[in-house]
Amino acid sequence: MLKNKTALITGAGSGIGEATAVLFARNGTNVVLADMDMAGAERVLAEVKKQGVDGVVVQADVSKPADNERMVAETMKRFGRLDVAVNNAGIGGPAAPTGEYPVEGWDKVIAINLSGVFYGMRYQVPAMLQSGGGAIVNMASILGKVGTPMSPAYVAAKHGVIGLTESSALAYAAKGIRVNAVGPGYITTPLLDKNLTKAQIEGLVSLHPIGRLGHAAEVAELVLWLASDKASFVTGAYYNVDGGYLAQ
Repeated sequence: MLKNKTALITGAGSGIGEATAVLFARNGTNVVLADMDMAGAERVLAEVKKQGVDGVVVQADVSKPADNERMVAETMKRFGRLDVAVNNAGIGGPAAPTGEYPVEGWDKVIAINLSGVFYGMRYQVPAMLQSGGGAIVNMASILGKVGTPMSPAYVAAKHGVIGLTESSALAYAAKGIRVNAVGPGYITTPLLDKNLTKAQIEGLVSLHPIGRLGHAAEVAELVLWLASDKASFVTGAYYNVDGGYLAQ
């Protein structure tokens, strides 16, 4: 679907980013793996190369504009083009209601989950224009459409990602760049497993009509489709992959 193209994926060292990187590689795509976790990214790079494509790891903090500029520059230096960008890196942040939410926690969540997506696109778009067009997939969430009481920063950031996606899609629709957002439900990733107890995870399962949490590979399949020419008429869209969560 994306043979001989180049994709840049942030947060590629685990979870949805890892699953997406490996799936892209299986479809013939060269992959740039951006993450702060070098050990995780190097592990994923080994899996990518097993698929017979090329790949490179870039250590980067998406909350820093210069790191975003550098990861795109490294992509262009290594592969000479950028066809796909998946802005996936994100954190959950503290759990507290708005009136008790730590200000430093707000700043960090917004910096990574929202500003990081903007910084990424700020440098990805010029590279894609130089490459003749491309596709950007931004990782939002079901919480980009609805709220939850204990995560105001995360909810605000993910709502912002959807708005940013729509605005950017309109700006570049006639210039050969498609921009879409994906809204996963609760997915079994290291981020979730690390921050929640077994009882809390069971509570989350009960919120999904399908009766289970999602898997990273299921989200990756949607990302692959949106990035490919099979979705050539799709831009400015938000697709939830959530086991029925938002249908309630």
